[in-house]
Amino acid sequence: MLKIKDKWIWDFWFAEDGKSTHVFYLQAPKSLGDERKRHHNATIGHAVSKDLINWKILSDALLPGENGAWDDLATWTGSVIKKADKWFMFYTACSKKEKGLVQRIGVATSDDLITWEKYSHNPIIEADQKWYEKLDLNLWHDEAWRDPYVIRLDDFYYAFITARINKGPKDGRGVIGLAKSKDLFAWEVLPPISYPGNFGQLEVPQYFNFNNKHHILFSTAIETTSKKRKETLTNTQIKTGMFFLTSNAQLSNYKLPAQPLIYGDSNGSLYSGKILLHKNKLKMIAFHNYDMNGSFIGHISDPFIFSFKS
Repeated sequence: MLKIKDKWIWDFWFAEDGKSTHVFYLQAPKSLGDERKRHHNATIGHAVSKDLINWKILSDALLPGENGAWDDLATWTGSVIKKADKWFMFYTACSKKEKGLVQRIGVATSDDLITWEKYSHNPIIEADQKWYEKLDLNLWHDEAWRDPYVIRLDDFYYAFITARINKGPKDGRGVIGLAKSKDLFAWEVLPPISYPGNFGQLEVPQYFNFNNKHHILFSTAIETTSKKRKETLTNTQIKTGMFFLTSNAQLSNYKLPAQPLIYGDSNGSLYSGKILLHKNKLKMIAFHNYDMNGSFIGHISDPFIFSFKS
């Protein structure tokens, strides 16, 4: 388990260097007193492990920018990918000027996964109003454009993004957005690859292939489930959970299957899960969210085996 005495930690993402697993995670000081303040005080921490259980804390990976920068308030969830001999970290950020209400995506690069340099022309991916909802506090509490999960497919890179479509009932506009790049710096925003209607937001997406079918893992809560979907549920006691979308195509037509829940409970005990192959077994790591009394925990779990049927 990864826990820090004086900090809350939550969303995270991995990078493998051939010898160890690096984890990058959101963190905020417990001295804030109220865990709800953590989002606008988040930085990106870094730890490394050989067994996914025992972790060595390293120097922080990324901090907010200087006053006036696009990322001067907080740095949020992202992903890491390697191109040639260079590592690329994609991350979400927000600014003080916009009171943290508008999310954009930037990139930093590294030769060793330790020292990171922000790209001078950040941000590199922003929501395109042609398809996606821009900030409108009558519709949603922020402009959702975050959690980029970047993969390579043939000669291009694609980013799967937590986003909201710009039409339809406001409680069901959550989609997985898409952007495309040749070089990881210049990006073209594309239409969403999932269908709206079920959720207000689909957080921390992760693409994975299982039994030759394409899936996207995501997390959400009952509070961000649409009224339309709630009317079809026989169990509304799941407070938060990890769900999945599925498609026969890697970059389009992702739909919610009949039984989409991978893990969830009435306490909201785990969130932002990530799937990984460990010792030839498919496992999940998530962050410890709330205890039985509803108090926030803020640790990253040990790997656990989960049930999944595509």
